[in-house]
Amino acid sequence: MLRFTCFALLLSVCIACNNAEKSSSSAKKVIDEKAKAIVDQCIEAHGGSHYQTFDVSFDFRKFKVHLKQTGAQFSYERSMTDSLNNVYHDSLTNDSFVRKRNGKPLDLSQKDADKYREGINSIAYFVLLPYKLSEPAVNLKYVGETTIESQNYHKIKVTFDREGGGKDYEDEFCYWINRQTHTLDYLSYANGGPRFRKATKRHTVGGIVFQDYENYEILDKTISTTQYDKAFLEGNSKLLSKIEQANYAAK
Repeated sequence: MLRFTCFALLLSVCIACNNAEKSSSSAKKVIDEKAKAIVDQCIEAHGGSHYQTFDVSFDFRKFKVHLKQTGAQFSYERSMTDSLNNVYHDSLTNDSFVRKRNGKPLDLSQKDADKYREGINSIAYFVLLPYKLSEPAVNLKYVGETTIESQNYHKIKVTFDREGGGKDYEDEFCYWINRQTHTLDYLSYANGGPRFRKATKRHTVGGIVFQDYENYEILDKTISTTQYDKAFLEGNSKLLSKIEQANYAAK
């Protein structure tokens, strides 16, 4: 009798867990339609359909970078030469990541593999904004309007789902989209920061607008990413670096 009771209890727990999992997986994602429409318009202003198929290379700091997309399939590559003339090449696709030294694949620890994978993925993410905001794991929320340097902006807060949101899925971003030109002019993020970026020079390559940025540190570490624009305007920021790409080429 005791054995039957335990079995029944275990069975009921399994059924309850299964039902909860089904309920969770079937729950519809809440979409902020206003935020989505503004981001869609921004993506169109920066390249639109050109993002679906592109093949572009450029120099970024010590790296030569090659980004390619054909529909849902992508290939991100970067290479560099160290002081001993060793050539390192990282390749990230939908299915795999490989790091080579002088043409030979390296056997990496999980920690190192994650580090180098995130390195190339981070370059691609920021270079391919605002297109990257259309990915399924991205959550958009309209948080108001503001004025920066005499220009009017929509403010869009961005968070990520755990599934598909990457290693830093808990990070929070904010994007300032120009209400007149629909371009992405400023962005902020907290992880590794707080950082506030201002778009400067723009390059149109293969129909896609690529941007350089001034990268600022926000000195007040207690405020939300959606308030970094206020700190920037009040002078509570410090220019750390310039994010610039060069020698663009498209195929």
